[in-house]
Amino acid sequence: MGLDPVWLGVLIAVNLQTSFLTPPFGFALFYLRGVAPPNVATLDIYRGVVPFIVLQVLMMFILVALPELATWLPDVLY
Repeated sequence: MGLDPVWLGVLIAVNLQTSFLTPPFGFALFYLRGVAPPNVATLDIYRGVVPFIVLQVLMMFILVALPELATWLPDVLY
């Protein structure tokens, strides 16, 4: 299909990282809930991760538009 496996692996890794912060199965959110003090509401945790989700989704779009960002270092090393 003409896809670079390194680029695809990086894109999948960023996508998985984003999935750990998004409901309904945001595992990182469950971990945060477990270590947060009782006075911190779950909704506060959800609101707190929104900027990080936006950054990760933006990074996925950038990687799709500019795949050489994910492949320049392996190209330099090999």
